[in-house]
Amino acid sequence: MEHHDNKEGVAILRKERNLWVVGGDLRQVKLAELLMDDGHWVQTYAMERRPSPPELPGSDTLRGIEHADCVILPLPVTVEEGILNTPLSDQKLPLKTLMEALQPGQMVCAGRVTTELKALAQKRGVTLCDYFAREELAIKNAVPTVEGAIQIAMEELPTTLFGTRVLVIGYGRLGKLLAHRLKGLGARVTVSARRYDDLAWIEAYGCWSEHTEQLDGWLGGYQLIINTVPAVVLDGARLHDLDEGTLVIDLASRPGGVDLEAAARLGVKVIWALSLPGKVAPVTAGAAIRDTIYHMWQEMEQ
Repeated sequence: MEHHDNKEGVAILRKERNLWVVGGDLRQVKLAELLMDDGHWVQTYAMERRPSPPELPGSDTLRGIEHADCVILPLPVTVEEGILNTPLSDQKLPLKTLMEALQPGQMVCAGRVTTELKALAQKRGVTLCDYFAREELAIKNAVPTVEGAIQIAMEELPTTLFGTRVLVIGYGRLGKLLAHRLKGLGARVTVSARRYDDLAWIEAYGCWSEHTEQLDGWLGGYQLIINTVPAVVLDGARLHDLDEGTLVIDLASRPGGVDLEAAARLGVKVIWALSLPGKVAPVTAGAAIRDTIYHMWQEMEQ
């Protein structure tokens, strides 16, 4: 099948598709606009409160969704069990209701797919793809997440990041980018990790290292702690070790990496910064989702 490249250099198949973008935040709004710009027929649903141009089509019902070549659901697909993530809508749309409106053989693309959605798709005979499981999207999402975290730190700290003692917990995609960006701003960066090869890389890139399992009693002296690990690594005992005024930013997905009840009890300021790409850079985040979906289509049609 022939294809051409869009302005970002991503191959677009020469085939106009019938696409429905259902639910989600500003990322999905921008995604719908980008898909329209690429020549696809786009319909949106459960986005009635979007701050968007009037030319973006919106439907009041799911009528017609059964004819879609692909239905694109948000990232994350749910924030409440069994209910689609629809922050730009007043309605609550059960996943079961949505899936029952589809026909066997249709394609659904969603972000951070749940076990329930997998079961519903299998029962309905729908092809389900998780675009958040793609490594290219995870890497592209890390960039606005890191920039958003640094923005929060700059707004909340009474000091510059230059010279600030910062601890980054975790050395995955976010941890790597955070350490690099913060060090470039002159922060005194320590990174904790569990793997000894990660600790070696941390030191090789000029940061101090700590083993995550050995942080007990060593958390004093940091003015900023940014957690990237999606497990409770900052429990009550560790939070008790923090100096007064330490800012904690948690970038981990639910259930998060900080004991929020203990933090409130101890007076520790914690900012749980979820879905930063959609908040700080929705155009970039929407483009990243679009590109990833195009990649999946291309691989399926080869």
